[in-house]
Amino acid sequence: MVAMTKTLTPAAANLGVLGLPAPLAELATTRWDAIVVGAGHNGLSCAAYLARAGQQVLVLEGRDRVGGACTLREVWPGARVSPCAYLVGLLHPRVIDELGMASHGFRWTPATAGLFVPFEDGTSIQLWDDDRKCEDEITRFAPGDLAGWRAFSDVKRRLRDALRPEGDGDLWIGRAPAREEIERRLAGDAEALGVLFDWSMVEYVEHFLQDERLQSAYLGQGVIGTFASPHDPGTASIHFHHQSGRLGGMPGMWGYVQGGMGMVSFILCDIAREAGAVVATGVPVARILPGGGVELDGGERIEAARVISNADPRTTLRLLGDAADPSWRERVEAIPQVGCTVKLNVALRELPSFSARPGTWMPHHLGQINTPMTKDQWREGYARARAGELPERLWTELYFQTAHDATVAPEGMHTMSVFAQYVPHTFAKGDWDSRREDVKSLALASIARFCDNLPTAVLDAQVLGPPDIEREVGLVGGHIFQGECLPPYMWDRRLSPRTPMPGVYLCGACTHPGGSVIAVNGRNAAMEILGESGGR
Repeated sequence: MVAMTKTLTPAAANLGVLGLPAPLAELATTRWDAIVVGAGHNGLSCAAYLARAGQQVLVLEGRDRVGGACTLREVWPGARVSPCAYLVGLLHPRVIDELGMASHGFRWTPATAGLFVPFEDGTSIQLWDDDRKCEDEITRFAPGDLAGWRAFSDVKRRLRDALRPEGDGDLWIGRAPAREEIERRLAGDAEALGVLFDWSMVEYVEHFLQDERLQSAYLGQGVIGTFASPHDPGTASIHFHHQSGRLGGMPGMWGYVQGGMGMVSFILCDIAREAGAVVATGVPVARILPGGGVELDGGERIEAARVISNADPRTTLRLLGDAADPSWRERVEAIPQVGCTVKLNVALRELPSFSARPGTWMPHHLGQINTPMTKDQWREGYARARAGELPERLWTELYFQTAHDATVAPEGMHTMSVFAQYVPHTFAKGDWDSRREDVKSLALASIARFCDNLPTAVLDAQVLGPPDIEREVGLVGGHIFQGECLPPYMWDRRLSPRTPMPGVYLCGACTHPGGSVIAVNGRNAAMEILGESGGR
């Protein structure tokens, strides 16, 4: 075993840049119980559980820092931004509790302000996460939809209570359930079954709501990170997926992590290393050798009984090469993995002032903000992105970390994280280098049409399209969830942690229960390796 005698510096101290804990030649002298390829949050979670079980674990990250899509970078002097992960909501409470994340500094602020949506006609709605306040808003905004909104929300509650009750009955824990088990729990609830398996997001909102503005306020929640139109079957399930958590005991709640989202990965890294795992960054893996370990870019071989890939499945295929099982390869290649999301990290001199509710420090800045599109605009934008073209406008979701935590940026600066769809992965004319300014202008204009101080408040903006996410984060296709999370690719149809290749496992978002910052994917993989069911 590699001797680690010096006191470990917290990963956050260097924004996750750890380097080599020992020379590669020394790391190669140990035959490890497990090598984790990729130090994203799920890989670090898996490593922590395995190390706590007494296994000798080595985590190898090809990039300069841990965290993958959930990390922190100093994009501008003194401004720390997560490149892709902005809010916490689906991080599993069991992982938080079992690994003692709170005692290692995990803190978060619930975004009780919920979702603010301004509209073209100058009206707006604040969909608070407090039901009473939200009902007051709907009564003012669309009084005829109050009963429908209650029923719209109640379907999500029934799904959450049936499939994800608190405790061991949570279907996210352990091996993925088959559809038969899910249907048994839903006991013939036609609306719940429709939302989970069949309905489009358009069908979902139209089933319960009448006001076109209120319908449009929710449409984007059915396609987050998904290259599908809200008119497409199954997109309602994307909304439920993102509303299914119980962070802090609050159903469906999301929030802001103190210090930024990368702190989730940095804390998991600290916990794994304290348990004895060895984590190295800047060490690219060239090949996975089933039953043998890995080969590095430099030709060095490090032996291990098991290799657990936190990389996306297509990257894992590449690392396996000819050693990949043909039927498994066919299954991986059948999973859509082309991103349609552009991420902007924006430095501001002041927060946006929305014309519908003017002011640069308002309750809506503490939650999330959507700039909506009509059903026809969604359909057209999706079609144009599929054709390699930019739409006339983008749907955007906005987050303001500095509204909760001033320590992440220098005085006088705010940060705005923008999650927007749809953009093409590959342009029909030009490429991302030649079209980046076009995308930046389109995204900011899509927001500015609702504001009275944009773009003048913008100091600078970083634009990350799907190829940038692929290159900088390592997700093939720039798909943030390692493959689509629509119903045909969820539950027992997601890839299993255990692969047909001897000693090769998966632990990333491509496994059950899917994408977002969850960490239970890593736990599930560790329990599979340790020969346990995971507690369900």
